[in-house]
Amino acid sequence: MASTIEEQIKAIQEEIDKTQKNKATEYHIGKLKAKMAKLREDVEKRRSSSGGPAKGYSVKKSGNATVALVGFPSVGKSTLLNTLTGARSEVGAYDFTTLDVVPGAYEYMGAKIQVLDMPGLIRDASKGKGRGREVISVVRASDLILFVLDFYDTNLQVLVRELENAGMRINTHPPDVVISRRDIGGIDIKTTVKLTKLDLDLAKAMISEFGLVNADVVIREDIDQDQLVDVLAGNRIYLNAVLAINKIDISDAEYLKEVRKKFKHWDPVFISAVKNIGIDDLKARIFERLELIRVYMKKQGEEADLDVPLITKHGATVGDVCDSMHRVFRQNFRYALVWGKSARFPGQMVGLEHRLADGDVLSVIIRRTGE
Repeated sequence: MASTIEEQIKAIQEEIDKTQKNKATEYHIGKLKAKMAKLREDVEKRRSSSGGPAKGYSVKKSGNATVALVGFPSVGKSTLLNTLTGARSEVGAYDFTTLDVVPGAYEYMGAKIQVLDMPGLIRDASKGKGRGREVISVVRASDLILFVLDFYDTNLQVLVRELENAGMRINTHPPDVVISRRDIGGIDIKTTVKLTKLDLDLAKAMISEFGLVNADVVIREDIDQDQLVDVLAGNRIYLNAVLAINKIDISDAEYLKEVRKKFKHWDPVFISAVKNIGIDDLKARIFERLELIRVYMKKQGEEADLDVPLITKHGATVGDVCDSMHRVFRQNFRYALVWGKSARFPGQMVGLEHRLADGDVLSVIIRRTGE
């Protein structure tokens, strides 16, 4: 039966591909996309129930964040891992030198960054070719994708498409849409913004095609068909990505200009893993895209420890920092004092919900036992 469903998915995709995209066909295409998303969900359910989870690589995450190296075979990922971290990943000028996931780590701005080198992705990796599903499962569990391209093989779209086919969305955010099932009443859609890319009748038809009969839908963003499908599927992973273009030590100046123009919107980092060119810039970009911030802790009556920051995510609150230290900090919390960008004035008294900024100094005051 699973193969039959996959044949249906293939037929729908072929119909979408051959249908001319215009105003007259958007309703038809939208319903097809919703139907295909539902069928893919059925395939995944059957696959997981029949054989359990697919065999994958066993990788223990460590440090403050994990970066997955993604690229075609033989683009220099292993050399880059060695240059970034000092880890020993086998290097060779032939495809699939790396047959397992090789971890390494380095420290930057007080943060411990884990880097994973893995077999190269190839076309149809999302369908399992070349151990693609195992590789993709590691990428999905990471905090950042580092695309690595050979300077003379810059077909990034193949890599992006394989990850997107596996449910990943790159350098974007989850659509601000909430769908709540209910027992009766049909499909009721409310919007807080003007929709310019998606007709409400089409949205209702797509939701129905996905198999929802009764639902409350709140749309707070000007979404398109594909974003609605992502919300319906509900299993999307949203990851930031950095693009590194390797081997610039053997590039020519004119071709370099063409590559810069081609990937202008990606703002790539140009590197040579062999010659250690651009590696500092790459580390800075990785830190930025991981959206990590440094918070320096200050004990009451003492100077702040400016040597060893506490690393947390952008948008973290005082409560999040308390949780990362020990549960007793939240349980016995009285107030906190903040110095830095997030404070209206030095030493501002704040509560658990106060959002911190990079470089803040934080002093957490807790109740003593028996108070």
